[in-house]
Amino acid sequence: MTLFSQRHGYKPVKSVIQTESMDQDLRVGLWNALELFYWHAGKPDELMDSPYNRELGILFGALWLDYFKYPIYTMPDRLHLALKQIRDYFFSCTWPEAYDLVEFIVMSYPDTGKNDAFIAYCNMILTREVSGYRFIGKLITPITNEGEIAEIEEASRCSDSLEPVAIHLRSALERFSDRESPDYRNSVKESICAVEAMSKLISGREKATLSDALAKIREGIALHPALSSAFNSLYGYTSAADGIRHALLEESRLDSEDAKFMLVACAAFINYLKVKSSKAGFELA
Repeated sequence: MTLFSQRHGYKPVKSVIQTESMDQDLRVGLWNALELFYWHAGKPDELMDSPYNRELGILFGALWLDYFKYPIYTMPDRLHLALKQIRDYFFSCTWPEAYDLVEFIVMSYPDTGKNDAFIAYCNMILTREVSGYRFIGKLITPITNEGEIAEIEEASRCSDSLEPVAIHLRSALERFSDRESPDYRNSVKESICAVEAMSKLISGREKATLSDALAKIREGIALHPALSSAFNSLYGYTSAADGIRHALLEESRLDSEDAKFMLVACAAFINYLKVKSSKAGFELA
């Protein structure tokens, strides 16, 4: 569920897509993943070097020696005591350190099959909580950079005359970032609708299709034909395979990557049209 500040553009995109932070829901989700895939595999009251805790013993030895760089004699001899120290650290450390720990565990735990399952589960958590990062291989990697976020924020800052454009972009972001029930299908639709609204405003043709509006814009603005062709193709994409604009009943195959690409691409094109129209003497923003 999205809140007022997010729906109406008062909450920065950067805080919606978590790139420089980790909120409590995301942190708890990652910890729960560690619990499910690693900590539950051992017996908390047993000694760290017991047969029941062999793989966790290897992991915690690596944590003490190579991650925290603590003296080995400080490592607790019982699993539950070691886990308490790790838990206290994880919920008090900075957000980059939390990602460091998760990444280090994947690289250090000796069971490859369990690591692969953990990575898949973590990526589900990262997607659900709209993190700007994913596991690619064993490395946590940015999927949303500062440039992409800047494009969305700039496109969302519109004057009153461009408010219809901003409304569509905010709606696309709202649907993309809804952590309980993301709607990638309609996020894509709203992103392309923002471009459509921008093109209609510049062309002065309220009822024109995107293709017609872009053709009209090219009469007064130095718009490269390849760019207008590319967005006509994107418009066709939203009208075709997944039936986004036709409201087909079958399940869409769109995912977060599709929705994010469309949001960033459309925001960038809107910013481009703003600059081009301003240079051509159109007073829109």
